[in-house]
Amino acid sequence: MSDKRVKASDIELVDKLVGIQRVTKVTKGGRTFSFSAIVVVGDGKGIVGHGLGKSQEVTSAISKAIDAAKKNLVKIPVHKGTIPHEQSAKFSGSQVLIKPASNGTGVKAGGAMRAVLESAGVTDVLAKSKGSSNPHNLVKATIKALTELRDARAVANQRGVNLETVYNG
Repeated sequence: MSDKRVKASDIELVDKLVGIQRVTKVTKGGRTFSFSAIVVVGDGKGIVGHGLGKSQEVTSAISKAIDAAKKNLVKIPVHKGTIPHEQSAKFSGSQVLIKPASNGTGVKAGGAMRAVLESAGVTDVLAKSKGSSNPHNLVKATIKALTELRDARAVANQRGVNLETVYNG
């Protein structure tokens, strides 16, 4: 299997904020508040990444998350605005199922999954999340499912046949 990692240089990336949580650390001097932010970045053409940032202020937590996301980019196959085939994946307690959809369907997904799919450039897809709705785990499960996708060319190379054989079955 080929490595799907991508460099962030010379790619126009758009970031989407998935969630911000205020976290509290209790010390003997009292409570210390900080923020954690999860962000998804993508170019809308098949490249997507996620990142987590933590800081005392919201803006610096978001910027740290964006920097982390740019170091985590992966390339996924997008075929005519949808995905090549059905795929499921699990990360921790979150399970996701993504299915290709016909043109004009839109992104039928909720919350964290929608942010990942839209950032990747998928315009028509059906998605279902099962299990935990924790946005951190949902983002990771969705990206795991997207990286496990294979396009027709990859299937043809793996089987050692030509591209027409894959399409005609």
